[in-house]
Amino acid sequence: MKALASVQSLFAQNSTALQTSLQDEAVRQENLAIAAGLKRQEVGLLDELIVRYQHRLLRYLLFLTSSRELAEDLFQEVWMRVMVRGSQFNGKARFDTWLFTIARNLVIDFRRKRTVASLDELFEGAHEDDRPMSFEVSDSHPTPFDNFASLEDRQRVAEALLRVDTLYREVLVLRFHEDMSLQEIATVTRAPLSTVKSRLYRGLAALRPKLESSPAPRPDAE
Repeated sequence: MKALASVQSLFAQNSTALQTSLQDEAVRQENLAIAAGLKRQEVGLLDELIVRYQHRLLRYLLFLTSSRELAEDLFQEVWMRVMVRGSQFNGKARFDTWLFTIARNLVIDFRRKRTVASLDELFEGAHEDDRPMSFEVSDSHPTPFDNFASLEDRQRVAEALLRVDTLYREVLVLRFHEDMSLQEIATVTRAPLSTVKSRLYRGLAALRPKLESSPAPRPDAE
């Protein structure tokens, strides 16, 4: 019986490894196809990409800027960059990693024009376009963070994230909302892997007390 269980366990491991390998290859082929399509300026490809990534991209920009108006302006600019610089995407990395890198750079460029030195200074000072806002961007597919938020009130989670330092918040959003690997987050943020791990740990540590101090939603009166 033990031998049979060992064989079954081995087959299960091999099956999982094969499935993961096939999924990785499918993703690789998809990214290469997107790269080829962008280089050829394939008709309709940009529209397909916008439809596919619009919710995730806008949500990321909202969390970085805390301003719906600014996020929507930068959202349009990101896709303009994709259209103009699409030939620079070679398909070796995931398209969403490249897309989020463009978005992050645009946020930094915008803030530099306003004499802000770095991303962690985004929320220093009260500006009209930095006012707190509600999150209304939704997608039909739940993210890992949505699964966690189902145990809490999602608005509470969003508000708590807005109270976390920007650098930590960004890593939390990329990890749990966008399901990016630590290496992919390092690529987007141009930070060493050790720094990404530290920001994630510190971000989670900072988020917990903010959630605990946020009042729980009151149940509807019967």
